[in-house]
Amino acid sequence: MTKNAATHYQRPGWFTRNVMNKAVAWLTRQGVSVWGSRVLEVPGRRSGLPRQVPVNLLTVAGVDYLVAPRGNAEWVRNVRATEGRLDLLLGRSREHRVATELADDEKLDILRPYLRRWKAEVGVFFDGVDADSSDAELQRIAPRHPAFRLSMP
Repeated sequence: MTKNAATHYQRPGWFTRNVMNKAVAWLTRQGVSVWGSRVLEVPGRRSGLPRQVPVNLLTVAGVDYLVAPRGNAEWVRNVRATEGRLDLLLGRSREHRVATELADDEKLDILRPYLRRWKAEVGVFFDGVDADSSDAELQRIAPRHPAFRLSMP
């Protein structure tokens, strides 16, 4: 992974942070999944306190995945620090999961359906690459977008 990919992160704007994320998280906590949304809960790597963030849960061939469209986000670093242990919340339901980070060459089959489903929401973070882009273009951006395969503990 290049230094640029390891540190790449696009901060959300005010509207996303203060309106959209809070609205999606609130709906998800009420049990309403917005296009597969869940609230990811993971202990903070410094404080150990639970941190929550809305995420898009992608299912491909019966396997669940998380993709970080903004790059090396806080939740990504926290998941890495907990050796992949996290919870996904939907309403009152809590699922314990273990996340395994994908290598860049494993991401192609995940990034394409992720972009197909959520391009309108996250497409701006993928440098003009979309679900119809070539494998080479997806491979170029893969290092900047951590992705995790989820399994049961």
